[in-house]
Amino acid sequence: MGLNLVKRNKKEKKKKSPLREWTDAIVFAVIAATIIRWLLLEAFTIPTQSMENSLLVGDFLFVSKVQYGARTPKTPLQVPLTHQKIWGTNIPSYLDWIQLPQFRLPGLSEVKRGDVVVFNYPPELEHPVDLKTNYIKRCVGVPGDTIQVINTQVYVNGKPMENPSEMEFSYLLQTDQKVRDRVFRDYGIWDYSIRNEGYVIRGAKPETIEELKKLPFVQNIIELVRPEGTAEQEIFPNSKYFPWNADFFGPLAIPKKGETIEINEKNLITYQSTIRNYEGNDKVEVKNNKLFIDGKQVSQYTFKQNYYFMMGDNRHNSEDSRYWGFVPEDHIVGKAAFIWLSIDPNGSFLNKIRWDRFLKGIN
Repeated sequence: MGLNLVKRNKKEKKKKSPLREWTDAIVFAVIAATIIRWLLLEAFTIPTQSMENSLLVGDFLFVSKVQYGARTPKTPLQVPLTHQKIWGTNIPSYLDWIQLPQFRLPGLSEVKRGDVVVFNYPPELEHPVDLKTNYIKRCVGVPGDTIQVINTQVYVNGKPMENPSEMEFSYLLQTDQKVRDRVFRDYGIWDYSIRNEGYVIRGAKPETIEELKKLPFVQNIIELVRPEGTAEQEIFPNSKYFPWNADFFGPLAIPKKGETIEINEKNLITYQSTIRNYEGNDKVEVKNNKLFIDGKQVSQYTFKQNYYFMMGDNRHNSEDSRYWGFVPEDHIVGKAAFIWLSIDPNGSFLNKIRWDRFLKGIN
């Protein structure tokens, strides 16, 4: 009888309190979610119009980490399931005291032209690589490619690239009367403004424009294309030396791992920011058109990783590689897989959810 009493006491001691059970459940859920988010899938939302109409503002999507291989953590001292800030505050969610070497696990494929890719915004140098702001664009150039844009058409290695089916451009709609907001809404156009010469539409498909031209009050619709040879100040790599703009850009060669370039004036202007900011070199200086790494002059440079060129499908309303340059391979987060929810910010209460986009794949 005494032995049974001891066994009963041991069982009673092992019984967890409700608080302990809840704590264990929450800890397990956080660990499981963190592992899934790191290795398999991560949820993202679309905040801007740069990928319309392929992706819309209010789309919620899952991004596959398996496709290109998950990255090992670089910044281990961070609050789980956060990015840059603790939820609902401006308090940083990480400490950069420890920065680990970063590796990529084996994936199903490499990044291919035409893939819709989530990546860390390269110029955001104030954050560690894995905690830079997430961007989503379409890959139009892979390592070793030469990119050129001629009259809005992208050319890869001298051949025109197939355009995304939902690609958009900006237009000037000319009419002799006021156009009601309802007309634009009926054609899925939300971003537009009035100028003296007409209505500027920032983002519409060519097919939509052809339908608008049939309206009796529309006099003319002109695609807004920047003239060739007119330099856009913010364009990559340097408008002073390359008179390019978003519609007439390049040719520009994309760096490839193991590729060696000669250090001359043109290559320095084109690639010095890449060599300085993304190649892991401790000290990079340019003096009198000469490149110095760790205090030593180099006449050639061999790239340490692959790079990609990304563009938004809304070609006239996208801040992309045309403006800030290449995306390093270690900045690639994953491939956009499918939309699991889409909420129309302009929709009424009953029409807020875009049901036709539920579980839609991304092409």
